[in-house]
Amino acid sequence: MTVTTLDPKTALIVVDLQNGIVSRPIAHPMDGVVRHVVSLTDAFRGKGLPVVLVNVAGGAPGRTEQPRGPRGELPIGWTDLIPELNQQPRDHVVTKHTPGAFTNTGLENHLKGLGVTQVVVVGVATSNGVEVTARQAYEFGFNVTLATDAMTNGAQTEAHDYSVTQVFPRIGETGTTREIIDLLERSA
Repeated sequence: MTVTTLDPKTALIVVDLQNGIVSRPIAHPMDGVVRHVVSLTDAFRGKGLPVVLVNVAGGAPGRTEQPRGPRGELPIGWTDLIPELNQQPRDHVVTKHTPGAFTNTGLENHLKGLGVTQVVVVGVATSNGVEVTARQAYEFGFNVTLATDAMTNGAQTEAHDYSVTQVFPRIGETGTTREIIDLLERSA
């Protein structure tokens, strides 16, 4: 389903666009993803809407079959948000230790305290941080929109495609960066 509307109080959540993540092998060219995310951050800030910048600084404890990111001490700069995001004082920064941005971060309370009823989720990785954050937002009662050209996955294009075509339509609406910005501009 193409995105149909944006609530008056919609927040943008940018997931894991940080030095240690964007330098990894990915499914789609990162420069295009970053360009779309920057367009969205500029549009949301221009409308005075909340922007949430999320980074990850470790993983949840527990055994997994596949290795997850670096263990122990992270390299210097690994968690730093990429400079293209042009972090602003009004941006809310969340550092997470699990795939989802809502787990033990206070993000739900922050957004609800601002009166936010909808979120647009973008970033990396489509089938992990983006999907888990979108699922959590949906479970907390937010309307969810996903800008599918402003996200990518690790090297697994199949996982990205599955999230976009099978998961996202069940928890929200999808659209392009241009479609979302057009809705923002029409709501002025």
